[in-house]
Amino acid sequence: MTAPRTLPVALIQERDHGDADANLTVIEARVTEAAAQGARLVLLQELHNGAYFCQDESVATFDLAEPIPGPSTARLSALAARCGVVIVGSLFERRAAGLYHNTAVVFDSDGRLAGKYRKMHIPDDPGFYEKFYFTPGDLGFEPVDTSVGRLGVLVCWDQWYPEAARLMALAGAEVLLYPTAIGWDPGDADDERERQRDAWILSHRGHAVANGLPVLSCNRVGHEPSPLGTAGIRFWGNSHVLGPQGEFLAEAGEDPTVLVCDIDLGRSEDVRRIWPFLRDRRIDAYGDLLKRYRD
Repeated sequence: MTAPRTLPVALIQERDHGDADANLTVIEARVTEAAAQGARLVLLQELHNGAYFCQDESVATFDLAEPIPGPSTARLSALAARCGVVIVGSLFERRAAGLYHNTAVVFDSDGRLAGKYRKMHIPDDPGFYEKFYFTPGDLGFEPVDTSVGRLGVLVCWDQWYPEAARLMALAGAEVLLYPTAIGWDPGDADDERERQRDAWILSHRGHAVANGLPVLSCNRVGHEPSPLGTAGIRFWGNSHVLGPQGEFLAEAGEDPTVLVCDIDLGRSEDVRRIWPFLRDRRIDAYGDLLKRYRD
């Protein structure tokens, strides 16, 4: 048996508090609380600086974007160093005029920007008009090395793609992390809501099982009305931490929560010995995965 490598982690599940300054102030308090409970790795939700603005298409919204490094990364960097924790945040990145990304940033426990990941899969669905705002990522599926381990950071819509999780695992990621913003149309029937949330959770459990890795997924909460006058989105929370066999280690409800628990990074070795999926992959037979569809 592999010796345990215990890593205390925290997920900051929050609602929107109105603007970047207010949200970052709350994040600073929540991360401080998580660190006081022993957390060494803290995951924030997708686009945590404000409301989920992709419910409509507005050129004025691009004013919310900022460079990396920039004002928000300065605050997150200082927070990581002050609390001595690794922080995974999620920002609207202005790379150049007319070029923007949905970008995760990783700060090591000394405040250093350890790396970033630009969201690769960009949705375009009613209420989730992300293609208007975000250029698909160009940094690939590369884990970020930190003082607590090698982190495979992906973002929201990436969570539906097993290829993304697999490529992070093949690059040596020790844990998969998903900053997320997902919820219901308030008009959805109860059974439809349950199916959607269950599918979301099952996708993460599948990534954990197929790759033998812990998975952390941090979602937002609260109802956010649409600028278009439609019902908006009710974000369902349910942030969770999974072990390498897809087992629940911790799960939040639908309220703001600081979810803290321990994961054992060493256990992946034991799980992969009894379920050697990486050994048995038929890489000689997967060429058609590079096709859009097999007609």
